[in-house]
Amino acid sequence: MPLTASRALVRQTERWFVRRGVPQMIARYDFRRHVLPRMAPYLALVAFVDIAWFGSLAAGATGRTHELIGLAAVVAGLAAWPALAAWSRRMPRFSLVTAWVLLAGYAVLLAAVPLAALKVGWSVGGVAYYLLAAVAATAGGYLAVTYGLLPLLRSAVRHAIDDMRNSLRLQGRALPMLLFVTLFFFFTGELWQAMHRLGWNRVGWVLLLFAAVTILASAGRLRDEIGRVERDLRPERLSHACKRTPLSMVDMADVAPEGPLAPVRLTNGQVTNLLVILATRQLVQAAVVGLGLFGFFVLLGLLVVTEPTAAQWIGEQPVMLGPVPLALLKNATMIAGFGSMYFAVNSMIVGEQRHQFFAPILDEVERILAVHAVYLTVRDIVLPNAPAARARPATAAIPAQPAEPAGPVVPAEPDQPS
Repeated sequence: MPLTASRALVRQTERWFVRRGVPQMIARYDFRRHVLPRMAPYLALVAFVDIAWFGSLAAGATGRTHELIGLAAVVAGLAAWPALAAWSRRMPRFSLVTAWVLLAGYAVLLAAVPLAALKVGWSVGGVAYYLLAAVAATAGGYLAVTYGLLPLLRSAVRHAIDDMRNSLRLQGRALPMLLFVTLFFFFTGELWQAMHRLGWNRVGWVLLLFAAVTILASAGRLRDEIGRVERDLRPERLSHACKRTPLSMVDMADVAPEGPLAPVRLTNGQVTNLLVILATRQLVQAAVVGLGLFGFFVLLGLLVVTEPTAAQWIGEQPVMLGPVPLALLKNATMIAGFGSMYFAVNSMIVGEQRHQFFAPILDEVERILAVHAVYLTVRDIVLPNAPAARARPATAAIPAQPAEPAGPVVPAEPDQPS
């Protein structure tokens, strides 16, 4: 039976990619058609706040009144966000002229605020700080839309809650191995002395360094895994992967009548998007394990390390936070960060730990790649005259359908918010 599909099915699948935090999987993903329309609510919010800020400066508002006007603008912009988001989802691709006009107007608006601020007595340093913050906020919005960071953040929170619910099982598997590696360092006097003299800001930078190592390790491992995942595009695998997606009603015998689909060559942006998913999930899981490790060492310190013992290890009277030496909290934080990094890296390499902790994360990546392969095949059939999204051999002699034939239009996945 020939495949029957519609443009609506293709669009629903593209929205599914957005909700999963992988917008780069959309065919021919570009700035004017996909990024700029979805950035429009964010740009409108920033512009609205800037206009209110500029208006208050021009009116001579200062101090408390000026701050209240800015806060009211932010609240009003957030209240209008759902309407702006609904509008942007229906926005067609911007023309080149419209895109340039929009971006130029936004840049002029951002520049107008510091110019007005200079007239009312702002320092050059304050204006430079504002411009730097505005550029960073705009770049952050661009990255968030381009790589689906907000859906990934929602998914990370959901996974963190699930990991906390299953914390006993997760900690029971991870802690024995981590304690074997880290317990010795806890009783090292030199570490206590270093933590006594180290500020919390430097402890935070060390934790960021551990997180960076985890991300780099995930990047290398993902690139090794993609080749294996791409080759597993058998019809039965595709059918299982497309369950609870808009493509669930598509018959895989029509999509791949001659066997597995040809491998899909991923772009650098798509590989980066998958890396962000993998790294986010790894960091969340490592953070939950690190939280358990932190709690263990704080409890161990309360039971074993008395104030005289801490003073002897540190070489002077410890700074106390209630009944707890402050060095104990820093020590537990540092060891928990190191243990989390060790756990995340080790879970990608060691066989048993890989099966327990890393394999479920790879399963999600494999599913996305399988759905992507089916999506491209369906898109090639529904939109035969569209520019090719990839170079691949034909996988089936399936007759092209009219532009909008009657076909299955499956509602979006119920557990994924728009």
